[in-house]
Parts: sequence; structure tokens; C-alpha cells
Amino acid sequence: MKATVPYIEKKFEEFNRLIFGGKLPKIPVELSDAKTFLGQCVYKKRRKPFGKAELYDFRLRINARVDLPEREVEDTIIHEMIHYYIGYNKLEDASAHGPLFLGIMNEINRKFGRNLTVSHKSTQEQREQLQDKRSRYHVIAVVSFRDGRTGIKVLPRVVRSILYYYNNVLANREIASIQLYMSNNIFFNRYPNSSALKVHFLEADEIGRQLEGAEKMACDGKTIKRNQTP
Repeated sequence: MKATVPYIEKKFEEFNRLIFGGKLPKIPVELSDAKTFLGQCVYKKRRKPFGKAELYDFRLRINARVDLPEREVEDTIIHEMIHYYIGYNKLEDASAHGPLFLGIMNEINRKFGRNLTVSHKSTQEQREQLQDKRSRYHVIAVVSFRDGRTGIKVLPRVVRSILYYYNNVLANREIASIQLYMSNNIFFNRYPNSSALKVHFLEADEIGRQLEGAEKMACDGKTIKRNQTP
């Protein structure tokens, strides 16, 4: 199932009454289309006199992109409600999933027969659902290193940004070459789009497979030309 706001609100009320003694105030619920998490309890932080931090404006975000078993959606909601419980009551823990969180989580699992875990790790099938499947064109820089490594970078479709990346990366003595391509392969949707001077390392054979049919681009450091034969 894919979560909806009415469903999450209903489950929040149910679990608040059953597990948290009805002590949690109602919280705004948001649906997320993110590719990196199934649930989040988000908040703002401000400093009070004498430097003490105060958390406020709590919100519950649940992923609505991926299709999960209902039991797992419930566990995700409860997991985030533990974070809300700790933050709202100004309780201190050693980390986000420190001893206090673990103690509450384990007690809920034992008492209510849940299967809460520290992380929202998804299966391969679920990760594939979280990926953006929309077809769109990307500029792909294929970066070859002198030591034999290869990597890619998804660049903005802006000439200035492409030239910035091309010239700055190529100036590095470790770089052997940079090739530019235009591709609408949804494989590249998973990578961030920016001109940051980074690469994502992949095997050369994998890069070649994903760029089959892509349009090769020519760059001399000052201009970019399209419509070359790969």
C-alpha cells in the first residue's frame, strides 16, 4: 500500500492511544516523494536563554512513493512517533537511535508484537520503486583517471556549468580525459544534478551499457557542440 494523509492521521491517533497513552499532541502530516527515506520526524530548533536548545514545529513525513506492506507502513509511523515522543518531551539521548530510543523501541516490539528496527532499510525491489522513473535528458560527464578508474557526473543542462566542471576537473593531473554525452536513460536519475567537482565511480563496462544510444558531445573548453556520432 501507499500511505495517504488520512491513513497516517488515523494510525497516529490509534498508536498514540495504544502505545503512548494519548500523550502526544496531534502533529502535521506530510507525504514525501523522496528517494532516500521511508519516514522522518522533522522539527526546528532554537536556542533559549543560557544556550539551551528547544525543539518545535514537529512534522511527520512518510514516503508515499514506494508500495509497502501495511505492517511496514505502520512500523514506520511508530518509529517516527518514538522520535516525536523523545523530542516533544525534551528527553536526552546519546544519538538519534541511542539507548533511550532503543529501549522504547524494544519495549514496543515486546509488548505489542511489532517489528520496529533502528533503520528503515528497504529491499532491492523497494529501492527500485523509490527511483525516479521519469524520462528526462541529462548531460553526463564520463571521467577517466590515469590510474584506470572511471566515473560519471550528472551535470546541469547549462553551458556555463558544464564548462566550469569540464575545465576544472580536466585541470587535475589525475584526470586522463572527460567525455560528454546527452542521455535520457532513467538510470542517471539516481545521481544528483550539479556542477560540484565530484564523480561517482562505476565500471567502464557499466557506463558503456548505460550510455548506449546516447548522443556524444564535443567540448574544447570554451564551446560545446552536439550531434556527434558516439
